[in-house]
Amino acid sequence: MPTALVAHRGRVALWSPETGSAFVGDLAAAEREVAAREVRAAPRWTWWSAERDAAPLVRRGVHLRRSWDVAEAHRIVHGGWVATPGVAWAAAHGLALDTVPEPPADDLFAALAPADVDDPGEGVVLPSGHLRPEAVRGDRLADDEVLLAWAEAAYDCAARQRAALDARRLSTVASESAAALLCVELERDGLPVDRARAEELIAAAAGPRPTDEADARRIRAERDAVVLRLAPTGGPTDLRNPAQVRALLASAGIDVPTTRKHVLEPYRATSPLVDALLRWRADERVATTYGYAWLDAHVGADDRLRGGWTACDGAAGRMTAQNGLHNLPVALRSAVAAAEGHVLVRADLGQIEPRVLAAVSGDAAFAAATRADDLYAPVAARLGVERPIAKVAVLAAMYGQRSGAAGQALSGLEHAYPVAMAHLDAAYAAGTRGEPVRTFGGRLVPTAFAAEEHPVGSNPAMDAARGRFARNAVIQGSAAELFKAWAATVRAALAGTPAHIVLCLHDELLVHVPADAARDVVGIVGTALTDAARRWTGSTDVRFVADTSVVHRWSEAKD
Repeated sequence: MPTALVAHRGRVALWSPETGSAFVGDLAAAEREVAAREVRAAPRWTWWSAERDAAPLVRRGVHLRRSWDVAEAHRIVHGGWVATPGVAWAAAHGLALDTVPEPPADDLFAALAPADVDDPGEGVVLPSGHLRPEAVRGDRLADDEVLLAWAEAAYDCAARQRAALDARRLSTVASESAAALLCVELERDGLPVDRARAEELIAAAAGPRPTDEADARRIRAERDAVVLRLAPTGGPTDLRNPAQVRALLASAGIDVPTTRKHVLEPYRATSPLVDALLRWRADERVATTYGYAWLDAHVGADDRLRGGWTACDGAAGRMTAQNGLHNLPVALRSAVAAAEGHVLVRADLGQIEPRVLAAVSGDAAFAAATRADDLYAPVAARLGVERPIAKVAVLAAMYGQRSGAAGQALSGLEHAYPVAMAHLDAAYAAGTRGEPVRTFGGRLVPTAFAAEEHPVGSNPAMDAARGRFARNAVIQGSAAELFKAWAATVRAALAGTPAHIVLCLHDELLVHVPADAARDVVGIVGTALTDAARRWTGSTDVRFVADTSVVHRWSEAKD
């Protein structure tokens, strides 16, 4: 039973025509009312967005089981990131998106702007059918009657979205909505960090904590000197300037087109200068991005690293996070540690993208290969090549590489798994034409990027880039959907227990759990993957696997 829930400045409104009951109250009263309704009816809470409406209650520790997120539903159907209430409402009501009124600016000129003479000034919907922009942002929602009308509008928008979707996209929106709610919980709970260990690791890379700016410059110069003393004599070199680094390397007899890591890596074993430079870069990243300032700003007094989370990145739909939660250097992973008496259950999906390709393409032969723990072994046997060649070929097929050993093996893939390869080829062709593609779960992924500078058909290289993007997006985006369905299933299974998810990183889950419950959580994570995959694919033809381990520190998990 859907029930709208909206929040504004410490007030919450609930509205559902099925029950005929409405509620408006402060957060304390709303917490009691929501808890009672969870027990009585387990409603599917409906809101404009979890970040906007659910967050105030989630921060108070309220657990909301099921939800419908209007913003996430809009992103699935229409693609992209922008999913404000005004945009989502317009799309659900068939109104032109380029006519959505802009919310008023918070300045004097907006206050002096003349009112719409055709607008009676009441309710949350304009005569044009659009949402009233000052309801989206402003003081209008401070009125309880208007806040209830805002809840009713959210309910109406969600109902129209549901009515327009097929079963698969309904399921996708349900799991994406749960993922958006999980994002709010992840930001609330944070990632456990051993602060003392983090200080040690930062000091090892960046040097001791500086006492002032002059000390910081001295420490920085000492880090640079480790590299520069291996260089031939010459003028000063700024290691943060790629052009000067190229000149430095050239003076040592190493002529490279760029100074990127993959270009320099082959020289590492034979050149102490290159080895020192690459080590310096890793340390510099810690010093400048994950140093003492980062630790002080983002790790709280409770030793939890917090940052904002989003359920989709606006492209193919992967979860993203701020403040280093998605980009923490491997060198700092040993600082991510369970609290006393707890452990981390780490689960990482194995060979997820090729298994997803087997599922979304419906290729029976490729699906058969997923029954093996190592999918690439049966593929290699079928192609008559070594396993490394089979792996490169499968990954190349999804990423659009056609040269070298990968290109030679691709012809074998096309004969052995024609359905899977045709699925990728169709996506590639759509991308070259600038046509949007959809993931298995129904997310729209636009492909006509940079169309103003390079119209479709005017630049073969750009068209090919769009094709490669589309080819990968239909797999990577579908894999993101499966991952979020899995995470949502784990979240539901852990409800009411002291265990909770603390990190979602691409294909990897970290669950913080009391040590004596670790074995149970390992079982929950495995069962959740089986259940989520069955619901997501609609069958058990494709086998999905996860490498699961119980560790105290994140760095102890095997990659």
